Amino acid sequence: MSIFGNIMGKIFHHKQDAAPAPAAPQTTQAAPTPKPAPTAAPAAAPEAPAQPVDVGAVLSEMATMKNGGGNYQSSIVDLLKLLDLDSSLAARKELGQELGVHAGDDGSAEQNIALHRAVMAKLAENGGIVPDSLRG
Repeated sequence: MSIFGNIMGKIFHHKQDAAPAPAAPQTTQAAPTPKPAPTAAPAAAPEAPAQPVDVGAVLSEMATMKNGGGNYQSSIVDLLKLLDLDSSLAARKELGQELGVHAGDDGSAEQNIALHRAVMAKLAENGGIVPDSLRG
């Protein structure tokens, strides 16, 4: 899956990931029926949510759960760390290629700010409600 796809999945499916799985009703069967083994499906980018997702609220909630989340509001590195994703230079280069961001030298503040803006714009294009405070 693409890096942006991972970002989108973490934000748009945050509640689904955080919610505990519902408990299966207990039955008194002698033996469970065997289920066929799941087949591997090709990894696809997560789909846009059926309803808009408040990106600011989701990130704020995640930051609260992680003692602040650093400066995720404007730092691509802190945003990726908040989402438990790879924030290395190589990962940011790949993200820049995915989103067509070619600002500044690799790893520069200019490039990192441009990446953050591009991620927020792309989240908005895909059904995210992104507050101005995150758009840089």
